[in-house]
Amino acid sequence: MKTIQLVCAGFGGQGVLTVGQMVAIMAMNKGYQVSWMPSYGPEMRGGTANCQVVIDREEIASPIITEGITHLLAMNGPALLKFLPAVKVGGIVIVNSALVNHPIERTDVHVITRNFSQLATESGSPKVQNMVALGTLCKTIDFFVKEDGEQAIIDKFGKKIPELLEANLKAFNLGISE
Repeated sequence: MKTIQLVCAGFGGQGVLTVGQMVAIMAMNKGYQVSWMPSYGPEMRGGTANCQVVIDREEIASPIITEGITHLLAMNGPALLKFLPAVKVGGIVIVNSALVNHPIERTDVHVITRNFSQLATESGSPKVQNMVALGTLCKTIDFFVKEDGEQAIIDKFGKKIPELLEANLKAFNLGISE
């Protein structure tokens, strides 16, 4: 297994910290070493937010990723512009096309573009865009299977927000199946 160095970034309120946390939990459940480092401004919504997740078989020396991002989830344009230069050659860049409308000129990375807003609405709630993103991201990490994500969603949201559980699961499955 190669080390995963994931950055999830966007505006506060888009659920990027939750996506990173869910990935970290899924990896821990599979027995991997994991670090999760959030970074956000004082604003509740609308400011910048990102988290860095490192997954490895070996002990992780530092949770901070300065270069060599293997997976980037960019939920908005500023996130893409900030972190794209640090994505390693051959890395995966997942872009929310609902909020990113400038082209990616790098040809040495694999780009996946999805309209998370549209897919979330199709799943039953525009609030679950991050679960579409989670599904899309999980599809790119070869040791995750669909059931890992579904179980993590049930564990995290089943009792806390039961009215959104079905939409979260639908959104995740739309992301992983696209």
